[in-house]
Amino acid sequence: MPIDQDTKHIDQTESGFQPEAGLQQESALQQEYGLQPASVLQQESSRRANGSQQRADSSQAASQQLAFLEQARQLVRQRAEKCGRPLTFHVTTFGCQMNARDSEKLTGMLLTAGFVEQETEDADFVIYNTCTVRENANNKVYGRLGYLHGYKKQNPQMKIALCGCMMQEELVVEKLRHSYPFVDLVFGTHNIYKFPELLVTALTSEGMVIDIWREHGEIVEDLPNQRKYPFKSGVNIMYGCNNFCTYCIVPYVRGRERSRHPEDILRECAALVDDGVKEIMLLGQNVNSYGNT
Repeated sequence: MPIDQDTKHIDQTESGFQPEAGLQQESALQQEYGLQPASVLQQESSRRANGSQQRADSSQAASQQLAFLEQARQLVRQRAEKCGRPLTFHVTTFGCQMNARDSEKLTGMLLTAGFVEQETEDADFVIYNTCTVRENANNKVYGRLGYLHGYKKQNPQMKIALCGCMMQEELVVEKLRHSYPFVDLVFGTHNIYKFPELLVTALTSEGMVIDIWREHGEIVEDLPNQRKYPFKSGVNIMYGCNNFCTYCIVPYVRGRERSRHPEDILRECAALVDDGVKEIMLLGQNVNSYGNT
């Protein structure tokens, strides 16, 4: 027989069933014993599963790049034997501390490939890690490319690479393509970790190699890097920004926010401490948003 609304109300009252009281009691027990609601536990379980998959993807990507790094080492050794001297490199960094950290990664990979670092820009492989926060920074890079062109005329085997935020701008890439064809390699901010693969491509091909990603991929950190200072280091905890402030280009060149997993950050920090580092700076375009994405 159908039960109307009044009958339902009477049955709940007579049986002592009070939904609000039940929820309050559940909340009190959760607070007392440190329990978490089922929804929170499900979210945490999903987060851990996604994190495990992301770490597996990151580890696979790092392994692939290490294989390319070994290919690059063989190419560099062959060229060095042909030249009768070690091949040299120089990295120039424009811009923020995130760029400085990226340059440490590029330096570490070049050293692992067998290059020898030098202070001047007349090296066999030169990288400009660029910034585009101000127009003056772009103009400075264009001006410096003129000097590099002169060095390349003296050393035709020289390779010139440009990376960083400035390369994420389509107009910049088109200008490089048409006005600076002597540049050998152009890549952006989202695929720094693919540098060993790009290095092999640049060493084995003629003409300009361009690899710009409009969207970010995996966060891959387990590759060689070389700290500028033995006693301090930066550690990336997140990338990108979601704020889209009127005056700021960062979300467009660094992408949307994504955070590294705490376990990975702590493991990297522990390794740095074991290596004698006394000062660690946590880096990100918007560190206050860490953990939100």
